[in-house]
Amino acid sequence: MGSRAKQILSFTAIVLGFFMALLDTTIINVALPEMTHYFGGDVSQLSWVMNGYNLAFAVFILTASRLADQFGRRRVFLIGIGLFTVASLLAGLSTSLEMLIVCRVLQGLAGAIIVPVTIPLTTTTFPKELHGMIIGIWGVVSGLAAASGPALGGMITEKLNWQWIFFVNVPLGIASIVLTLIFIKESRDDTAGHNIDWGGILGISGGMFCLTYALIKVEQYGWGSQVIWMLLSAAVISLLFFFLTQWKGKEPMLPLSLLKIGTFNGASLTMLVVGAALMNIALLTSFFLTRMMGMSELKAGLVLSMLAVGSIVSSGLAGPLSNKYGSRWFAAAGIVLMAGATYSLGGLHADSSVGDVLLRLIAAGFGVGLTMAPVMSSAIRNVPADKVGVSSGVINMMKALGSVLGVAIIVTVLQQNMDNRLESAHTEAIAVVQQDQAMLPFVRESLSGTLDNWAGNGTSSTRITTGGEQEAGSAEGLYLAAVENIEVAAASLTAEQQAAFGAARAEQYAEVQLVLPGVGQLLREAPEQAFSRTFAMAGYMLIPGILFALLSDRRRMPAKRLQEAVQVNH
Repeated sequence: MGSRAKQILSFTAIVLGFFMALLDTTIINVALPEMTHYFGGDVSQLSWVMNGYNLAFAVFILTASRLADQFGRRRVFLIGIGLFTVASLLAGLSTSLEMLIVCRVLQGLAGAIIVPVTIPLTTTTFPKELHGMIIGIWGVVSGLAAASGPALGGMITEKLNWQWIFFVNVPLGIASIVLTLIFIKESRDDTAGHNIDWGGILGISGGMFCLTYALIKVEQYGWGSQVIWMLLSAAVISLLFFFLTQWKGKEPMLPLSLLKIGTFNGASLTMLVVGAALMNIALLTSFFLTRMMGMSELKAGLVLSMLAVGSIVSSGLAGPLSNKYGSRWFAAAGIVLMAGATYSLGGLHADSSVGDVLLRLIAAGFGVGLTMAPVMSSAIRNVPADKVGVSSGVINMMKALGSVLGVAIIVTVLQQNMDNRLESAHTEAIAVVQQDQAMLPFVRESLSGTLDNWAGNGTSSTRITTGGEQEAGSAEGLYLAAVENIEVAAASLTAEQQAAFGAARAEQYAEVQLVLPGVGQLLREAPEQAFSRTFAMAGYMLIPGILFALLSDRRRMPAKRLQEAVQVNH
C-alpha cells in the first residue's frame, strides 16, 4: 500500500473518533423530548443528559492531553475510542434515566481524551508542509459535527428511535480502532517524563468542575446566589492551587512557558469566544425557530445545519491560506462576520422567511470556518513541536469552557429581556383597555383580568409566540377567553345591570374584538423584541474576540523585507 493511501486511512481513523466525540455534544438535543416520554422525569433531571457530557469533557480534557503526551498518544486515543464506543452502546441500552446520565458522563470523559489528541496525532502523521491543509480539513469536520448534530439527531429519532443516536457510534468506533491499530504509529512528548502530576490534575479538575458546574446551575440559582458564589470561589482557589503546582512542580502538566507565548494566549482566548459564539447562535436560533416561527424540532435542526455549510467552505479555504499568510486577519474577519451575523439574527420576526434565516446562518458558519481552523493552526505552529499535545488540550478546553460560559450568560440575558418586555407589553395592553371608554366598566375589568391571567400563566411568552399552531395562541383564542370571563362577571351583576349589558352585548363584544388585535400585537411583539435584544447582546459579546484574533498569530513580514532582514543579520 502506498504512503498516500496509508496517510488517508490514518487520517480517517482520527477523523472518525473526532467526529463522534464532537457530534455527541449536540446530536441529542432534538431527541430530549422523546427521552422524556421514555423515561419520565422533569426537565432539570433530563438536562443532565447534556450537562453530564459537557461537564466531564471540560474537567478532564487538559489531564487527558498531558497523559497522552506522557504515555503515548496512540495508546490514549485507543482508550478514548474504546470507552466512547462502549459508553455509546450502554447509553442506547439504558433502562433508566440515571443509567443514561452515567453513560453520558463516561462519553464526556472519552470525548475529552479523543478531541485534544487528534491534532498531535495528525501533525505527526503528515509532513509539516501539509499541516495547513490538514488543519483546514480538521476545521471542516469540527464545524460539520457541531452544526449537523441537531439535524442528524432529528432524522435518526424520527426514522428509527432515540437509542440509535448512540448505536450509530458503535460501528464508527470499531472502524476507528481497527484503522488506528493498523496505520497510526505511536508518538509522545519525550520531554514530558513519566511522573503523573497529581497536584496539577487535582487543581485543574477541581477548578474546571466548580467553574463549569456553577455556569450550568446559574440559570436555576441566579448569579447572586450564595451557592453560585461558593462554587466560583472554590474554582478560583482550585485554579490558583493548580498554577502554584505548575510553578513549583518538577514535571508540570502545563508548562507555564506556554503562557509566555503571546500568540498562544491570543489563540486560547479566541477559541473561548468561538465556543461561546457557536453555542449562543445555535441555542438562540433554535429557540427562535421553534417558539417564535413554530417550526418542529426536526425542521429547526435542518435549518441550523446550514451553519455547517458556511463553515465547510471557509475552513477548506482558510486552513491552507492561513498557513501561508498567517492566521490573524482570517480569524479577525471570521469574528467580525460571526458578530455581524449574530446581530442580524435579531432582525428576524415570527413571519420571516426560512431564506432570511438561512442566509444569516450561512454567514455565521462562514465566520466560524474563517476563525477556527486558522486559530488552531496558529496555536500549534507557534509552540514547540513537543508541546502540541498539551497546547491542543488547552485550546479545546477553552472552547468547551466558552460554550458553557456563553450559555450561562445568554440564557440569563434572554430571560431578563423576556421578563422586561413582557411586563412592559402587559402594562401597555392594560392601559389600552382601561382607556377604552366605549366598554362598560365591568367589561374593561374582565378583559384586564384575562390579560393578567395570561401573563401570570406565562402564555404570552409561550402560546402566543408559537406561530399560531394552537387556537389559544391566536387573537381568537384570547377573544374566547375574554368572552368567557365577561360572561362569568356578568352573572354576578344586578338584574338592572344585566339587562343593560344584554341590550349592549353585541356592541360590547364588537368593541372587545376591535381592541384585541392591537393588544395581541403588543403581546406578540414583546418576545420578538426580547430575542432581538438578546441576539444583539450576543453579537456585542464577540467584539473582544476581534482583538484576541489579531493577537493569535505573529505578523508576517513581506518576503522582500524578510530577505533584507536575513541579509542584514548575516
